Amino acid sequence: KVPIKGIERELICPACKELFTHPLILPCQHNVCHKCVKEILFAFEDSFADGGSESSNQSSPRIKISSSSMDRIDRISRSGRKRNSLTPRSSLFPCPGCQRDIDLGERGINGLFRNFTLETIVERYRQAARAAIAIMCDFCKPPPQESTKSCMDCSASYCNECFKIHHPWGTVKAQHEYVGPTTNFRPKILMCPEHEMERVNMYCEICRRPVCHLCKLGGCHANHRVTTMSTAYKTLKEKLSKDIEYLISKESQVKAHITQLDLLLKETECNSERAKEEASHSFEKLSHVLEEKKTAALRAIETSKNLRLEKLQAQAEEYQGLLENNGLVGYAQEVLKETDPSCFVQTAKQLHVRIQKATESLKSFRPAAETTFEDFVVDIAKQEEILGDLSFHSNGLEIPEINEEQSRMYNKALISWESPGKTDLADTYVLEYHKLNREEESATWQEIEVHRQSKVISDLDDDSSYAFRVRGYKGSICSPWSREVILRTPPAPVFSFLFDDKCGYNSEHLLLNPRRTSVESRAGFPLLLGSERMQVGCYTTLDYIIGDTGIAKGKHFWAFHVEAYSYLVKVGVVSSNKIQKLFHNTHDVTSPRYEQDSGHDSGSEDAFFDSSQPFTLVTLGMKKFFIPTTPAAPKDPASRILPLPSCLGICLDCDKGKVGFYDAGCMKCLYECEVDCSGIMYPAFALMGGAAVHLEEAVTAKYGEYHDDI
Repeated sequence: KVPIKGIERELICPACKELFTHPLILPCQHNVCHKCVKEILFAFEDSFADGGSESSNQSSPRIKISSSSMDRIDRISRSGRKRNSLTPRSSLFPCPGCQRDIDLGERGINGLFRNFTLETIVERYRQAARAAIAIMCDFCKPPPQESTKSCMDCSASYCNECFKIHHPWGTVKAQHEYVGPTTNFRPKILMCPEHEMERVNMYCEICRRPVCHLCKLGGCHANHRVTTMSTAYKTLKEKLSKDIEYLISKESQVKAHITQLDLLLKETECNSERAKEEASHSFEKLSHVLEEKKTAALRAIETSKNLRLEKLQAQAEEYQGLLENNGLVGYAQEVLKETDPSCFVQTAKQLHVRIQKATESLKSFRPAAETTFEDFVVDIAKQEEILGDLSFHSNGLEIPEINEEQSRMYNKALISWESPGKTDLADTYVLEYHKLNREEESATWQEIEVHRQSKVISDLDDDSSYAFRVRGYKGSICSPWSREVILRTPPAPVFSFLFDDKCGYNSEHLLLNPRRTSVESRAGFPLLLGSERMQVGCYTTLDYIIGDTGIAKGKHFWAFHVEAYSYLVKVGVVSSNKIQKLFHNTHDVTSPRYEQDSGHDSGSEDAFFDSSQPFTLVTLGMKKFFIPTTPAAPKDPASRILPLPSCLGICLDCDKGKVGFYDAGCMKCLYECEVDCSGIMYPAFALMGGAAVHLEEAVTAKYGEYHDDI
């Protein structure tokens, strides 16, 4: 038998670091206390309501959460859910055992099984730890007596006398199951958390959990492979027994490994000290180089200062001599007193030259030296960047590169990267990002640890630019940072809708996919039959389709792709009070307006049509974006034709009455105009000939899969 003291490590909750209390089995097969699960999920909601995770962590002293776990709490807590009951509403749970975000499903905590087996083992351990502490009778009058047995049906402990009183012979209670004194009462029958009135009698091999017959008939396990509980019990018990027997038979090998690990521990200690000394020596060398550079720079500044002071001091003394009865002027005044012409001429010639120079210097005064030291400013920008990337030698670990084609900004940011050699040598990655702000000189990078080569980031500010960079880690070795990539968020919150297959939808000309996210226009027989009798002046059909959701207020953004082969597509918005006019104004080739004898002037009709649009649309086609003709538009027709972006976006601001058309790849506005937002506004599309439009799919978070060999 394994000593009960030796398994204490297996009985500790990874969240509270204490013995398990009512442990729950997570979908990843790790166990966490019921109370810890609730407190961690409440921490998500509290951190969202309070605006910070630190306060929520301090308010729950039972939970000891690491900084990496708190980072995941911050990400999930910004989902917007708030506590309004005793049960958390969040379905995502950061497992403290495997450090992954686990989906608890629609029922959340209520869908988790309680691990009664683990609970019983914990109770045995507690009893062994407190053997000297007796369990008292629950029914004795004070003072209570020590209990001798516990009833599993009544969930209570009794002394001999009280047990006879409450379980008399000849009654139903006399048939109750009783055991030795305990505080751990478990139900005799394990009930299904999905169907509370049904007992579990099968085992789902896909989900690795017990289920009832209702789960198999019509629940989420309907198409899963299941087996009987007895078969699962026998199979798993045999596997577990064999594995335990194998481990016990390898006891000598395990002890040898323990001895080897002890040596490795000591070796690790020695090597770490040696690495510290080498790192310290390297930084001391850098510090010595910097100290030498500092001394040389200060010496050069001091030398330049002294030289400039000497020049300025000499210039000041020279100008001091120009004062009356002082210096050069005083000497000249004394020379003027000489009466002997020969002696005067001999002295005055040289003196006159000096006086002339002093006179010229007064006319154009210029300091003898500069007072600024701009030439002595040390530029450390490159060195600072290099020191910022200072890390341990990568040992062949490649620098990851952010894939700008696969990365995109929409309702969330999806950042993808890859290794240049297409070999993923890194164990983990660290993705950093920060918002570009001109007012802030030094930005604070936000850090996320990732175990894959992509990451979805939520809650970024609208109409903002963000810089991203990533580096790989393999053990304690890290690669240098990748090149920074700058992406811009949409100018407004993303508006979600589908194509409306009812209002004005022409199923003969347009083809919707089952999800209603793509529409295609086919130039088929209906168009040919309608155009058969037309000879000249014929317009082809514009087939309109709108979104199934309207906008009443606020600012919203949506994006879509137009196929490169599309001949003509119009995109924009339409008001609810003009939708009927929109569809009735569709230019049908069968209209008498286009017959040869209609008597209309096609040119004038074009002008009338352009000036009476009941909607705001721009024209796309033949891989081009056409800026509408307006007074503010460029007069040159060629300058109004732009290349069609791979992804186009529309931003509608109902409050300001404006609609803008964007290159959704770089979030650059191509064209903006005013629009009447008096009614409910709907996204509008028109297709002619062969064309197709695909709505941009929202970025959804993808969570890691968890695997188990059991």
